[in-house]
Amino acid sequence: MDVGAPVGLDWEWARRTGGALSGGQRRQLTAKLVAGVPRLVAGQAALALGRRRSGRVDFAELQLPDSRLAKAAEEEARECLSTHVLEHSYRSYFFGRALAEFDGTTYDDELAYVSCLLHDLRLEHPTPGRCFAVTGAERAVEFVLGAGATPEQAETVGAAIAAHLTIGVADTVDDLGFVSAGAAVDVFGARMSDLDPSWVDELLRRHPRHNFKQHVTEAFTNEAAAVPDGRAQWLIRTAGFRHLIARAPFSE
Repeated sequence: MDVGAPVGLDWEWARRTGGALSGGQRRQLTAKLVAGVPRLVAGQAALALGRRRSGRVDFAELQLPDSRLAKAAEEEARECLSTHVLEHSYRSYFFGRALAEFDGTTYDDELAYVSCLLHDLRLEHPTPGRCFAVTGAERAVEFVLGAGATPEQAETVGAAIAAHLTIGVADTVDDLGFVSAGAAVDVFGARMSDLDPSWVDELLRRHPRHNFKQHVTEAFTNEAAAVPDGRAQWLIRTAGFRHLIARAPFSE
C-alpha cells in the first residue's frame, strides 16, 4: 500500500507556495483519496455493525506534558482560540495519542501536544491566497522559538501543522502525522472504529464539542473562498468534505 503524503507536499513546499496546489498535486491527492476509500468504507461499516476496537488512553494515569514549552502552548491556545477550536485541539491530541498507542508508533509527546494545541491558530482567520495551515504553522514556529524550542523542534511543529490537511499524512501516527490523524477523527470520524466507545464518550465529556460540526464547516467554507487554490477548497470540491463532516459519528 502506498503510505504517506504525495511527494512534494512538504513543509518546504508549504512555505514556498503558501499551500497553493498545482494540477499535478491535485491529481496526486485525488489518487490518494481513491486509494483510501476502502479503508474509510470498512471503518464506517464496522461502526454501523457495532464492531469497535480498544484504542484508548487511561485518563486516570495520563500525565500531560508539563514542560515550559507545553505550558506556553496551553496559554497561547487559550488566549487565541475560540472555545470550539480550543476543545477540538485538545480532542485532536487525545485522539492522536490513542491511535499512536494503538498502532505502536513512536512520537515525541511534548511536540505532539504543542502541535495539536497550536495547529488551528489561523483557522478562524483566513488569509487571502495563503492556506491557514501554512500561516498557522509559520505563527506556531515563531511562537515556539520564542518559548525556548530548538530550531529542530520548531521545524517538527511547523511541518506537522502545515501538513495536517494533506491526505496520506495521517497514515502513520508519528511526529508528522500525529496532528492530522487526531484531527481527522474529530472532524470526520476517521478510524473511529479503532477506538473504545466508552473512552470516546468520556473524552467528549471532558472536552465538549460545542456544535463543532457547524463551526468547522463554516470555517472551511470561508477558508476555501479565501484560498481557491488551497487544500481546503480541494477537500470541499473533490473529497466532499462538508458531507463527511455532516456524517461524522458525533451529534454536533
